Amino acid sequence: MEILIFFCAHWYLSLFTQTFFHHRYAAHQMFTMSKGWERFFQVISFVFQGSSYLSPNTYGILHRMHHAHADTELDPHSPKYDKNLFSMMWRTKTIYSNIFYGRVKIDQKWKKDLPEWFVFERFADAWPIRILWGVFYIWFYVEFATAWWMYLLLPIHFIMGPVHGAIINWFAHRYGYTNFEVGDTSKNLLPFDFLMLGESYHNNHHKHGARANFGGIRWHEIDPVYIAIKVMDKLGIIRLKLQASKA
Repeated sequence: MEILIFFCAHWYLSLFTQTFFHHRYAAHQMFTMSKGWERFFQVISFVFQGSSYLSPNTYGILHRMHHAHADTELDPHSPKYDKNLFSMMWRTKTIYSNIFYGRVKIDQKWKKDLPEWFVFERFADAWPIRILWGVFYIWFYVEFATAWWMYLLLPIHFIMGPVHGAIINWFAHRYGYTNFEVGDTSKNLLPFDFLMLGESYHNNHHKHGARANFGGIRWHEIDPVYIAIKVMDKLGIIRLKLQASKA
């Protein structure tokens, strides 16, 4: 039981920080927050994402490129231009690393108003830190696993962030249904998104990129992260932008 609770907690907490902080805040700037809250959520992202922590700055650049060049040769991740899921993941990883380590020159338009805390990001990205997270996951499984099959979940902890990205960037461009005609292959992967906290309403998001509610087009499209955003807006933790709040 402890293993399943731990896996689910890591899955959803990591996913929440990715969709709330990296995606909706950093990449799309659907809401604002103070510098103090920005640093808080960046640290929380590191804690919840663990060994697969992503730089919100680099993530924001990649995601903006994806929207601008969806399903073209300039898209950092597209099933149209990769032979299989793993080649897409590897290409995305290579582009991410080149941007993060400054190996390529990035136009300023992709970097506008992104979070900048490079000292912390270098610390979080360091291999000794990532390895320590991996050691922690292994220890937890050795301590609490009660059946051999539980160890099959262990590798997912190491690359949790890329797994989340692959589900959307591969499967939500190949399978599902559409509410809108858009200039790419984005689809809504699940009619009720119990798995990806609203991220799988990908066709909705590609149609309305500035809209904070990824669901809400059909009655069954419930976006739990948007509910959390509305609560945090009411509490004054964030300030939801007018255009992003339109349902």
